[in-house]
Amino acid sequence: MDARFTDEQDEIRRTLRDLLDKRCGPQELRAAVDTPAGHGRALWTALAGHLGLPGLALPETCGGAGGTVTELALACEETGRALAPTPLLATAVLAAPLLLALGTGAQRAGLLPRIASGDLTVALAVPGPALATALALTGHDRRGQWAGGGRAGGVQARRAEGGWQVYGQVDQVLDGHSAELLVVAAHTGGFARSRVLLFLVRGDAPGLTRVRQTALDATRPQGRIQLRDTPAELLGDEAADALAALARLGDTAAACLAAEAVGAAARVLERTVEYVGQREQFGRPVGSFQAVKHRLADAYVQVQAARSAAYYAAWAAAAPAPGAETAGALALAQALEALRRAAAEGIQLHGGIGFTWEHEAHLYFKRAAGDELLFGPVHRLRAQAADAAHVFEEAGT
Repeated sequence: MDARFTDEQDEIRRTLRDLLDKRCGPQELRAAVDTPAGHGRALWTALAGHLGLPGLALPETCGGAGGTVTELALACEETGRALAPTPLLATAVLAAPLLLALGTGAQRAGLLPRIASGDLTVALAVPGPALATALALTGHDRRGQWAGGGRAGGVQARRAEGGWQVYGQVDQVLDGHSAELLVVAAHTGGFARSRVLLFLVRGDAPGLTRVRQTALDATRPQGRIQLRDTPAELLGDEAADALAALARLGDTAAACLAAEAVGAAARVLERTVEYVGQREQFGRPVGSFQAVKHRLADAYVQVQAARSAAYYAAWAAAAPAPGAETAGALALAQALEALRRAAAEGIQLHGGIGFTWEHEAHLYFKRAAGDELLFGPVHRLRAQAADAAHVFEEAGT
């Protein structure tokens, strides 16, 4: 493994950081999350149209840049550093790989170039609070019971004249209230012979109702979608193994989420170090006290270790190797812990101002807590990785 980044990868990081420093400061961030969509259209246009972020990991034949998960993870690290509220995670990390893996030739040709250009945003709708299970990060359900199990609840799909219809409700859909296209996981075939398939639902389809939900992390907007006999298009064909595709997607998603958390942790730690170097107490900077130095040093070591794990997870997802199956989940667990630690230290070491809701340190703490609710918790990420690696199985069993 060559741990060095290429000149192109370094340029992605540098260019993206410069743009976000100029266009996604604290004031711009708070203004964006207060919009109905939860993100600024102008920033997304700049990231997609000028830098081509949504197409970084898409093939050139689909209008993308032909990169890998590594480039996408580096971009996520920078957007995480700024807590940039964009559809990048929902569209490029969670939805686009599914369209690429399962879509028919016509579906890929019609959708992926629009995603790469930023003209189309997509959201993945997984019934119930089971996104981490569907991605095989905190469990692996080979029957897809998280999608409703073919019983009442979840989302059901049935054949209708000229296609398919879906019925049900999905909560906690990242950017589900604003995405122009939804990828919906639904059960079909009744209870006895039910299976999970993925369906494409237009944002303006009849029978679709969407509303933005109040989320702990305002920079990660979520929506609730209700489907009432809504026309849908099957993604790929009926022979497609949607559960396996979702499980494979988990490696990519975990690597990008880990890199994003590392970027956020590094940024809040930088701001804290800068502040304690300026704030004085008893006639000397707070940062000169040994107890403060030790706490910040411990947080720094934790962030750097998480960064190494996130980079390895991105490399493993881009070039799968034997024994690297658990890299994503472990990196995500380590990165979420590092972010929570760095944000907590930031709040406390900023003193009285740090405990006010208006201070940006709280945004980073909420990102850590919100991501753990959506994709964790940390102990389950590690438990699933241990099970996948057969850590606790006796020899010969």
